[in-house]
Amino acid sequence: MKKIGILFGKENTFPQAFVDRVNSKNQKNIVAEAVSIDVLEQAEPTEYAVIVDRISQDVPYYRAYLKNAALTGTAVVNNPFWWSADEKFFNNCLATKIGVPVPNTVLLPSNQRPDDTSEQSFRNLKFPTDWGRIFDYIKFPAYMKPFAGGGWKNVYKVNDPDDLWKKHGETGQLVMMLQEEIVFDHYFRCYYLAGDRVHVMPYEPRNPHHLRYVVDNPTKDQKLLETVREYTIKLCRGLGYDFNTVEFAVRDGIPIAIDFCNPAPDADVHSVGQQNFDWIVENAADMAIEKAKNHKDNQMNLTWGNFISDIFASPKKSAAKK
Repeated sequence: MKKIGILFGKENTFPQAFVDRVNSKNQKNIVAEAVSIDVLEQAEPTEYAVIVDRISQDVPYYRAYLKNAALTGTAVVNNPFWWSADEKFFNNCLATKIGVPVPNTVLLPSNQRPDDTSEQSFRNLKFPTDWGRIFDYIKFPAYMKPFAGGGWKNVYKVNDPDDLWKKHGETGQLVMMLQEEIVFDHYFRCYYLAGDRVHVMPYEPRNPHHLRYVVDNPTKDQKLLETVREYTIKLCRGLGYDFNTVEFAVRDGIPIAIDFCNPAPDADVHSVGQQNFDWIVENAADMAIEKAKNHKDNQMNLTWGNFISDIFASPKKSAAKK
């Protein structure tokens, strides 16, 4: 018997729906359940062929559990080693190198020094910063957000240099990205699941959270939608994520990737809506079953990104920004 487990926290709708959908398919020798953890001994395998991770970004103990599980043969969705290392600034660098448009972005040193560091720790950092060059590149208004993390936490809109410096002073030891504002005509949020399953959803990030998937007059431009789909696959394949969302703002007909580091994306029926919820439950179940069927004992069963081979096999100039 091959078990598929789901590891989750406060979520209520997706985990049980996922378990129920896998089990309703009546696949021979495959069963799904909520992950159960008791004593965690080093290098001891779990009872699961596949684990879908929805919570380890918030619980370090779970992240350690999943790394041990992956080392001993469990196919963990998403790869806990890569998820631990990934961050949004690298994502933008990757997108630029493989030809997917992204906003102009720079990384800012933290406003406050990390604990146990001093001025000497930053002797390699040029001072003062060339703010003029940054402002010419980014322009205002702009957005400032952490280079790692998500959930729209610590995201600021900044309107001019004084506003930037004031708000940067509120960010403590966080390392922040400063990013140009994209004034968009259309916006999409796309589910991606391994096997090139993509679900493109019209999205309105300026609406209240529960209404962001309610969009008036969504585009019917099939060429644009296909480009969005292709970019989603290209990014997620490169990063090696099995379960992710990618957001695009469309400016002058060009989809610009805004956010694509979401390895535990929102899948709650009350926010994404019934139609989108049904798609993600069905396709996540199919993905997990495929991984269980393809699982091989006594070997690594993780998905790893191919961004290095993508970059050096077909190097490209930076994607057009305007």
